[in-house]
Amino acid sequence: MQEDSPKNCNHMIEAHHITKTYRIPREKTNTLFGQMLGRMKGRATYENFHALNDVSFSLHKGEMVGLIGKNGSGKTTLLKILGGIITPSSGSFSTKGTVAPLIGLGIGFHSELSAEENLYLYGAILEMPRKNIKEKLDEVFAFAGVGRFREMKLKHFSSGMVARLAFAMMVQTDPNILLLDEIFSVGDKDFVPQCLATITDYRRRGKTIVFASHDLLTIEKQCERTILLDKGELKMFGKTDEVIHAYLSS
Repeated sequence: MQEDSPKNCNHMIEAHHITKTYRIPREKTNTLFGQMLGRMKGRATYENFHALNDVSFSLHKGEMVGLIGKNGSGKTTLLKILGGIITPSSGSFSTKGTVAPLIGLGIGFHSELSAEENLYLYGAILEMPRKNIKEKLDEVFAFAGVGRFREMKLKHFSSGMVARLAFAMMVQTDPNILLLDEIFSVGDKDFVPQCLATITDYRRRGKTIVFASHDLLTIEKQCERTILLDKGELKMFGKTDEVIHAYLSS
């Protein structure tokens, strides 16, 4: 459940016992008859998989918090929940102000649409009025450096070009909370410094940023506090150097 504002006015994000559970098949059954036969024999057709399990934390205004863990630890699932893309199975969370998620290159974009059409689509997802999107198009293409390709279908873009476009559009919303998932992994030598400069400016203006990455060096440089997830559970939340040390030691 998402609320309009957190209880503590200094907390931009509060998560309370968030659990996300998926049902996965125990054995492959391609037919309805196979599923019915399994039930008749007393076998459970599905089992529960906890992508997140009882995760709680609070994030303050103006801080950049790292989010680390092995693949499958629940990082992207947590960001999707905080970004309102999916809902938790149980527990609750609250965010204060506007939230801009940049989670996965495929979210919010359609490969058969042009770059410009995708910006209208992504802007709508970010709750930008169509008039504002139209006014910002030139700035977005200039920031992303892909203005000459604005009428090209997105399926012909490289992953780095898509990342530039998404980040440039997200910046135009001027969100209170920024959720980033491995944004630098698809960046080139020009895009990464551009992102870091924007992030630095956001922090200076009191924005809250959650940054999920396997790049521990960047996490250590940019984040004072870091969350460590392991198999859907919050194993540690504290000073970044201590959390990274515990992660590497494990």
